[in-house]
Amino acid sequence: MTAFTESAERADLRAAVAAFASRYGERYFLDKARSGGKTHELWAEAGKLGYLGVAVPEEHGGGGGGIGDLAAVCEELAAAGCPMLLLVVSPAICATVITRFGTEAQKARWLPGFADGATKMAFAITEPEAGSNAHRLTTTIRRDGDDWLLTGSKHYISAVDEADAVLVVARHVDASGQRLAPSLVVVPTDAPGFTRHEIGMELVSPEKQFTCFFDEVRLPADALVGDPSAGLDQLFAGLNPERIMAASYATGVARRAIAKAADYARTRTVWDVPIGAHQGLAHPLAQVAVQVELARLMTQKAAALYDAGRDREAGESANMAKYAAGEAVAAAVDQAIQVHGGNGLSTEHGLGALLTASRLSRIAPVSREMILNFVAQHTLRLPRSY
Repeated sequence: MTAFTESAERADLRAAVAAFASRYGERYFLDKARSGGKTHELWAEAGKLGYLGVAVPEEHGGGGGGIGDLAAVCEELAAAGCPMLLLVVSPAICATVITRFGTEAQKARWLPGFADGATKMAFAITEPEAGSNAHRLTTTIRRDGDDWLLTGSKHYISAVDEADAVLVVARHVDASGQRLAPSLVVVPTDAPGFTRHEIGMELVSPEKQFTCFFDEVRLPADALVGDPSAGLDQLFAGLNPERIMAASYATGVARRAIAKAADYARTRTVWDVPIGAHQGLAHPLAQVAVQVELARLMTQKAAALYDAGRDREAGESANMAKYAAGEAVAAAVDQAIQVHGGNGLSTEHGLGALLTASRLSRIAPVSREMILNFVAQHTLRLPRSY
C-alpha cells in the first residue's frame, strides 16, 4: 500500500512556503486583483526559490519532486492569502504533460522555464458547446504540409494574458476529414490568427478569464506534444494533477477562512465573553475544520498514488479529493462569514473575496455533478447516467 502521510521534507517545504507567502499576504494579493495588477513579483520570487519547479525533473532545473510537493506549495500560498490559479495550470498540468509525453527537444525548450518561473503556460480544453464532454470538442488540428493548422475556440481559459503559450486540446482531423482522438499542441500567444477576449468575472483574482479564438493558426510540426493517437489517456495524465491542485487550492482557501473566523471568534467579545465560547458558533466552525482536514487527507492520498504511478487509482482519489475540497471550502467560507456577522462582507476582513473563490471550487475545473457521475460509474459500478 502506498503511504500517503507527508514526510518531514514535505513539512519543511510547507513551512518555508508559508513563511515566504506571508511576506506578500492577502493585502498584496487583493490590492493587485482590485487594481488590475499582476502578481509578477510573487511569481518570480517563488520561481527563484524553487517552489514553482518542485515537481520538474532535476535534469531540467527542477526539484525532482512529485505533484504532492507542488500541491503543498499551492495550498500554503492559498492559506497565506495568495490563491494562484496559474499555479494549478502552468507547472501542474502543462509541465506534467510535457515531462511525461514531450520529446527531448520539447523538454529542453519548456521545462527549465517552468522550473524557475520564467515560463507561464495556460491550458485550454473547455469549449462553449462541449462543456465537460471532451468527446464533443470541435477545435481541430489538421496537417498542412509539415505544419499543423489549428481552428476553433476555447472558453474560460485562465491567465492567457500572462502566458507565453497555451497548451490546447484539439481533435486531430485526418486527410479524409474524419475527427480522431484529442491531441495536445503548444500555441504561442503571439501566433498569427490567435486572438482572445476577456470574460468579465465577479471573481477577485489577478488572473483573468478569456475566450480564445484560433483562425487557422499555423504551427510547426513540433508543436504537437505526445502521440496524436493516444487520445484521452494522455490528456488525463494532465487532468488528474489538475484535480489534485484544485483540491489543494480549495483547502488552502478554506484554511484561510477558518483561521480568520477562529481569530475573530476568540477576540470578538459580546456580553462579556468571546463569541467563540458559544456552541452556536464553536460547533459549526469545528465541523468545517474536520471537513477540511478530511479533504486534505484525500488530496494527499491522491497525490501519493499519482506520484507512485498508479494512475487509475489516482484518478478515483483525485476526483474524490476535488469533490471533498470543493464542498469543504464552500462550507468553511460560508461559516466564516456567518461568524463575522455584518463584518463578514466588509472589505476590511477580506471574506467576501473568498466567497466567489470558494464557489468556483464546486464548478471548476470539473463540476461536482460530473465527479459524482464518475464515482457512481467507476467506484460503485452503476450504469452510466449520461
